[in-house]
Amino acid sequence: MNTNAHPESNIPLTEVTYFILLSLAPGPKHGYAIMKDVSYMSKARVALSTGTLYGALPRLLEQGWIMRSEAPKARHPGRGRKLYALTETGRSVLLAEVKRLDSLVAAAQQRALGETA
Repeated sequence: MNTNAHPESNIPLTEVTYFILLSLAPGPKHGYAIMKDVSYMSKARVALSTGTLYGALPRLLEQGWIMRSEAPKARHPGRGRKLYALTETGRSVLLAEVKRLDSLVAAAQQRALGETA
């Protein structure tokens, strides 16, 4: 995948990638919060296992779509908790995918449902 090109060249996204990026759109989250948020947004249709999530995160970091930081120690005593956040590139790719999905829905409404766009 060419992550240095226009965001549109990186779509369509897999459903897992789409929901991970969408989960991070409002702000940084740790892994467990991402898993819970994806389940909530998909109405439990997409249930990320820890293996799936922690397999996807390194790829998204490498692509530059997300970044990782440590949560403040005072908030999470003991072992440092990793937070993940969207980068500007990640947000651009997510918005390109949302635009693509919007156009699919508009075409379906116009053709299949007989509505005008």
